[in-house]
Amino acid sequence: MNMYELQQEIIRLKKEKDICILAHSYQAREIVEVADFTGDSFQLSVMAEKAPNKNVIMCGVRFMAETVKLLSPEKTVYLANPIAGCPMAEQMDKELIEGVKEKYPDYTVVAYINTTTDLKTVCDVCVTSSSAVKIVKKLPQKNILFIPDCNLGDYVSKQVPEKNFKLLSGGCPIHARVSARDAKKAREMYPNAEILVHPECTPDVVALADFVGSTSAIMNYAKQSDKKEFVIGTEISIAEHLSYECPDKRFYALSKNLICPNMKSTTLVDVYNTVAGTGGEEIVLDEDTMVKARKCIDKMIELG
Repeated sequence: MNMYELQQEIIRLKKEKDICILAHSYQAREIVEVADFTGDSFQLSVMAEKAPNKNVIMCGVRFMAETVKLLSPEKTVYLANPIAGCPMAEQMDKELIEGVKEKYPDYTVVAYINTTTDLKTVCDVCVTSSSAVKIVKKLPQKNILFIPDCNLGDYVSKQVPEKNFKLLSGGCPIHARVSARDAKKAREMYPNAEILVHPECTPDVVALADFVGSTSAIMNYAKQSDKKEFVIGTEISIAEHLSYECPDKRFYALSKNLICPNMKSTTLVDVYNTVAGTGGEEIVLDEDTMVKARKCIDKMIELG
């Protein structure tokens, strides 16, 4: 089968088998085209919860599929490619954070959604890159232990200076590859372009940006802006997706190093094999872990 034929077969099978396909925005274009929903990780989990389908396939990384299962425990959830993990989510485990909590008992643990389900069981509240500032502001506690991403934590701390932050050395190795030198070079090469970056980038890169926001926020900003040129400081696929969606505008990757191998590990063939029942991995979480991990997500939902 060629790519188009494979896509058509995936669409046929997902309808036949009552499957909802989720694709994170960093997925390849050919996968996005067969997905029912595309977006940021938590946004996809909410969409899956509302979808009528009994089966869900996550084209993304493991923690995203686990979050889908946490929000929809009654559904059968699959990760299209079992090797697709997230280095940031795997940097810190429950034992490490329990030790830090003992050292700083008066600090509230704020966990980025990019964490394992096991780690979420010992966290107080979960946040996304788009909701972190708002939720931290709403917390009554003044002392915040923000994990795992110190770059996102630094960005949030500067927006909420009235609170005390403790940050650990973690973060996205892909976004951390981008340097201030890259941003300055992009400004020279594309003087008419605005630089849009994700807050997972380092503080010196964030300081040089015209706009800082989540992946969805970056895409929405570029679509709605009157400007015609943009340098995109997040995973390289976003510049490609925006080029398709806004053919009258020009998009440039901030760095050629902004390629996530874990996101790129999922192929259209993986999606086909999963809908066909011969591939993927079912996400199975024990009841006790789900109940404990769900608490910090429920707190995030409560705080808006």
